[in-house]
Amino acid sequence: MKSFAIMGTALALVLGGCASIEAGKEVAMKEVAAKNAAALETILAAQPDDAKARYDARNPAETLAFFGIEPGMTVVEALPGGGWYSKILVPYLGSDGTLVGAHYPNDLWPRFGFGEEFSNGAIARTEGWLASTEEWGVEGGAAIQTAILTDLPDALNGSVDAVLFIRALHNLNRFEAEGEYMKKTLAETMAVLKPGGFFGIVQHEAPESNPEALTNGSAGYLKKSAVIAVFEAAGFELVGDSDVNSNAKDVPGEGDIVWRLPPSFNGTEEGTPEREAMAAIGESNRMTLKFRKPS
Repeated sequence: MKSFAIMGTALALVLGGCASIEAGKEVAMKEVAAKNAAALETILAAQPDDAKARYDARNPAETLAFFGIEPGMTVVEALPGGGWYSKILVPYLGSDGTLVGAHYPNDLWPRFGFGEEFSNGAIARTEGWLASTEEWGVEGGAAIQTAILTDLPDALNGSVDAVLFIRALHNLNRFEAEGEYMKKTLAETMAVLKPGGFFGIVQHEAPESNPEALTNGSAGYLKKSAVIAVFEAAGFELVGDSDVNSNAKDVPGEGDIVWRLPPSFNGTEEGTPEREAMAAIGESNRMTLKFRKPS
């Protein structure tokens, strides 16, 4: 009986030790999360006023926290453009991190049908994007690289912690039949992500009841169910669905493009009731999804 008592006592000590270790890990993780949140808030507070004006609609702190972005990571940001999110990510990722600005391939731009001047301008901005980041004046931030979404560098394979697609999926889907842009992009991102790495999406969301013609990306909107189906078919696992960027006032119907809303206000004149109606809706309703590459 004594031996059983001793064994029981030993087992209790082991289990108690394991519980203490797990509790310690949880406390440490919470401390790191709090430290990262404070660092991000400081960075957000230092952004210019025109960027801060979009915080209520874009929710950068909550969005990046949901995606699990942390200092020191290697992150691919799709279609970084003028750098609204990039200028937050570079200082937040820090000197141990890397930001890869990944752009549409050159042959996608002419498919918009806006003429050579538009296409050539977009291609020039893509080719000059890395040089333009030097004008941001961010010191001590992440290393910055540039790439093409459908042909990411082999050197990145298996090294990326997260890929972010913030309002950048619709045109890949819109022109999928012409160039398999979505298929190629998902294959490339699957290759560069680490096992267990994440794919974060913020995308203008169409009502599930809308017909396909209104939700193929040409109006800026996609159905959440369609996005999930495409990503799961490509091998990604859905691990999170947040309403942080949702807006129930935005219910697009026939003829409604996402750019009718602020900040673009396409199709309405300043000072008109129509413009006021769009302003009252606010920015678009956006799905926020987190996928994972299987370990």
